[in-house]
Amino acid sequence: MKVAGFFLLGLASVFSVQRDNFRTCDNVGFCKRHRALEPGTSSYAASASSMKLNPTSVSLDVLEKKSDVKFTLTIFGLKDNTFRIRLEEKDAMRKRYEPPVGDVLIKVPEGEELKYNGQSGNQLTFNKGTSRVVLTTEPLRIDVYSDDDPVISINSQGLLKFEHTRPKPEAPPAENQDEENKEEAQEGEEEQQKEEEVKEEEVKAEPEEPDMWEETFKSHTDSKPFGPTSIGVDISFPGVEHVYGIPEHADSLALKTTKTTDPYRLYNLDVFEYDLYNPMALYGAVPLMLAHNEKRTVGVFWLNAAETWVDISSNVADKSIFSNLADFVTGNNEIPQTDTHWFSESGVIDVFLMLGPGPKDVFRQYAALTGTTPLPPLFSISYHQCRWNYNDQDDVRTVDENFDKFDIPYDVIWLDIEHTDGKRYFTWDAAKFPNSIEMLRNISSKGRKMVTIVDPHLKRDDNYKVFAEARDKGLLIKNKDGGDFDGWCWPGSSGWPDFLEKHVRDWWADKFSASEYVGSAPNLYVWNDMNEPSVFNAPEITVNRDIKHLGGWENREVHNIYGMYVHEATMDGLLKRTNYQERAFVLTRAFFAGTQRTAAVWTGDNMGEWSHLKISNPMIMSLNLVGITFSGADVGGFFRNPDNELVTRWYQAGAFQPFFRAHAHLDTKRREPYLLPDENVKVIREAIRARYTYLPYWYTEFFTSEKDGAAVMRPLWVEFPKEKATFGIDDNYMIGSALLVRPVTDQGATNANVYFPGAGEVWYDVETYQTYKGQQEVNVQAPLSKIPVYQKGGTIIPRKMRPRRSSTLMFDDPFTLVVALDPKQEANGQLFIDDYRTFKYRDGAYGFIKYSFTSHKLHSNVEHQGSGFTTKEWLERVIVVGLPHEPRKVTLHQSGQTKELIFTYDSTTHVLIIRKPGVNILQNWTISLH
Repeated sequence: MKVAGFFLLGLASVFSVQRDNFRTCDNVGFCKRHRALEPGTSSYAASASSMKLNPTSVSLDVLEKKSDVKFTLTIFGLKDNTFRIRLEEKDAMRKRYEPPVGDVLIKVPEGEELKYNGQSGNQLTFNKGTSRVVLTTEPLRIDVYSDDDPVISINSQGLLKFEHTRPKPEAPPAENQDEENKEEAQEGEEEQQKEEEVKEEEVKAEPEEPDMWEETFKSHTDSKPFGPTSIGVDISFPGVEHVYGIPEHADSLALKTTKTTDPYRLYNLDVFEYDLYNPMALYGAVPLMLAHNEKRTVGVFWLNAAETWVDISSNVADKSIFSNLADFVTGNNEIPQTDTHWFSESGVIDVFLMLGPGPKDVFRQYAALTGTTPLPPLFSISYHQCRWNYNDQDDVRTVDENFDKFDIPYDVIWLDIEHTDGKRYFTWDAAKFPNSIEMLRNISSKGRKMVTIVDPHLKRDDNYKVFAEARDKGLLIKNKDGGDFDGWCWPGSSGWPDFLEKHVRDWWADKFSASEYVGSAPNLYVWNDMNEPSVFNAPEITVNRDIKHLGGWENREVHNIYGMYVHEATMDGLLKRTNYQERAFVLTRAFFAGTQRTAAVWTGDNMGEWSHLKISNPMIMSLNLVGITFSGADVGGFFRNPDNELVTRWYQAGAFQPFFRAHAHLDTKRREPYLLPDENVKVIREAIRARYTYLPYWYTEFFTSEKDGAAVMRPLWVEFPKEKATFGIDDNYMIGSALLVRPVTDQGATNANVYFPGAGEVWYDVETYQTYKGQQEVNVQAPLSKIPVYQKGGTIIPRKMRPRRSSTLMFDDPFTLVVALDPKQEANGQLFIDDYRTFKYRDGAYGFIKYSFTSHKLHSNVEHQGSGFTTKEWLERVIVVGLPHEPRKVTLHQSGQTKELIFTYDSTTHVLIIRKPGVNILQNWTISLH
C-alpha cells in the first residue's frame, strides 16, 4: 500500500527508494564474515565410525577441526525423489529457532528407505530409488546423483561455516581502572572461568571478529546478547546455467551472478518505489531455488526464517569429481555449473533437495512440504478496484455506479487506511462511513464484495479496545528489556501483537467476527499491509533484531515468518465467520514459504512507469515458481501518474495475471478506467471483459494447482523444458498449458517480439485465429487495442462469453468451448465447476469434465459429478479453430439421441462455429463433424 517514506521524508513530494535506509552486505557482520570465505578445503570432517543407520535416515558426528566444536549431520530419504540434509550443533548452549511443523512444513515429511551402499576410501554412499548420495567424510562434502548424473553438490567449495554458540568474552579492564576494581574483575573472571571450564575444554579459543557481539547501523545498535550464530554453506548445480526463484526481488526471472553486486537478500522489508534489477530485499522471502537445464529441473529449499543472503556465480564443473558427465559435455569440453552460497543469521542448516526430474515434479515435491494454494472463490480471481483512498460512502457509490454506466465489470472495491477511525483497525470513520452495513448491502446486491485494510500495528490509545486488550493480556512483542515494544507507524505510537504465538493468532482471528468488527458484513474481506512488520522509526524501517517474542526468540531468528503468521490469523478469522464453510480472501504484502495456503500476494509499492510494468512479469512468475500462484502487481503502478497509454497497457497485462487489481497512491490523479479518453476506456473495457470470459479456464487451473502445486502463470520453459531458447525469456509466459501471453511493455510500441515454443506446435491468435508455427520468434502487430495472446494447438479452453457486471452474476451462464486443433487435428481440455464459493468441493460436490477432439469428433466425458451436485450451466457454442475443410453437417449424439446442429464455417480463418448444442455442461455427449 504505502510507505514509511512519508514519515521519514516529511511528506516530500519527490519519492524514490532511500538506499541508505537499508543495509548492504558491508553493513551486516555475518554477511561480511561468510562472504569473506575463500573456496578451499573445508575444516569440517564427518566421522564414519559414528554413523547411525535408520530405515529412512543416517546420522554422523561432524567436527570443525579449528575449534573442536561437534555437530550432528543427518541425511533423510523422503518420498517422491526428495532428500533432506540437516546440520546442527551437538551441544549448543541455547536452542536455535526452527519453524514448528505445521507452520511452514505442513507435516513431518514422509520418509522413504535410504540404503547404505558401503564405504570406499573416505566416501560413503546411500541409495534411494534411482538417486544416490555420496558423502565424503573429510573434507566434508555431499554430492547427489540422479540416474547417475550429478545434480547437486553441497560444500564442494568448502564454504561451510556454522557459528557455534559460545559465552560472551569479558571486556579487558580499562587502563585507568583502580586496583580494587581490577581485583573484583579478576575474581569475577576466575568464577566465570570455573563455570565454563567444561565448555572451554571442548572449544578452542577463536579470534573474535567485528560485529559479533554488538552491531550498529546508523543510529541503531543491535545488542546481540547471544552472540554470533550464523550458518552458511555452498550449494552447486553441475551442468546448469540457469537458476530461478528466491523471491522477492525486482529482477529478471533467471537469477544473475552476484560477483560484482551484493548477494540476493531475503529479509522482509518495507521498500517503496524499489529499484529494479538489483538483489535488494523486498517485502517477502521464499528461500527456494530451482535449477534447470535441458535434461532436468531440481529444487533446493533452505528452511530458515532468519535474514538470508544468496550469492550466485557461474563456473565450470570439476570433472575430476564426477564419474558421469557425458550428458553435460559441450563442444569445448567444458561443463557449465552454477555455484550458490547461502548464509543466514541464525538457525540450523536444514535443506530439502527436490530432484524432479521435471519442473512440474519439483512443484509437486515442494507442495508436499509446504502446501498449495487453496481454490480461490471465483470473485477473488476477477477484477478488483482499489485506491488509497475512496473518500467516503458517496465516493464508493459513485465509483460503483460508474462501472455499471460504462459497462465495465468488477467484483471487489477496496478501502485503504483512511476509512478507519484515526487509523484504528476494525473501526470506521463515522463521518465518512456512517452506515457501512448499508454500503456493503448495496454492492452485494450486484454480487460484489469489499476489502478493507487491517494492518498489524495497533495505535497506542487506552480508549482503543483492540490495543488495550492486547496490552492487558500481554499479547504484544517486547523490547530487549522486556517492556512492550513501542514503535511508529501510520497511527503514530503503536504496538504489535506477537503473532508467533498460537493464542495471539486465535485472539486476532476473533476480531473479525461480526460482534467484534462492528460494521462489517459477510461480503467484507481483508488486506494485511505493513506486516513485514513496517516500523517507521526503527532500523531498516522494521523492528529491531533484538526485540523479544513471547516464546523467548529474538526477532533476528524469526523475522521472515512474522508476516505469514499475520495473514494466517486473518484468514482464520474470516473462515470462522461462516464456521469454515465459505472460502475467504486475504491479500498480504509480507510472505514466507507456506504463505500460499492462506493469502494472495502482490508485488508492493511499485511505480507508474514502463519499467515497473515490464518487471511485473518476471516478479509474478518467480512467485509462481515457489508456490505463490495467486499473485499480481498494482495495475497502473502505485506511485506517480502514468499516462493513458501506460495505464491501458497495464490493464491488458493485468487481465492475464493471476491476481488482477488496480491501485493508486493517495496523491495520484484519479485513474479509474472510465475516466480515461474514450479510446482507452474501450480498450480497457475489452481487456477486463476478456478476463471475465476466461474465468472458467483460470478457475480450472487454480483447481488443478491446488492438487499438484503447479504454477498457474508459468515461464515458457516449464511447458517446454528441453527448449533452451526459452530459459532466459521472461516477457512471454504461459497461463496453464494452453495460453501464451506477451504483454506490450514498451512505450509507443505497436508491435512485439513473440517467441512461439515447441517444434511442430501451432499457435493461434485468440482474436484473429492467425496461425504461427512453434520454435520461432515472430514480430507481431500489437496496436494499442491489442494484447498478443495465443492458444496452443491441441488444447480446448472453456469460456463464458456473456458480459456481466460481476462474476457472481455469471454462475449459471452458458459455456463456449474453444477447440484449437494441432497438426494431427486433435485437442484436449478440461473444466472444473462447483458452487464457486464454498468448501463443498473438498467433499466431492463438484463436476470435472474432460474434453477431447479426435477423428472429427468432440467428446465430453464427465469424470466426476459429486452426489447431489447439479448445475444450470450449459453449452452455448463450440468454436473449432484450425479445421481445414467445412463439414457437410454437424450432429450431436447424447443418450442415444441424435440432433443436427447449426454451424458456420470461415474458409479464410478455418474456423467452425457450432451454435446452441443446448446440453447441460454436466452431461456426456459427442459432436460429430461429417
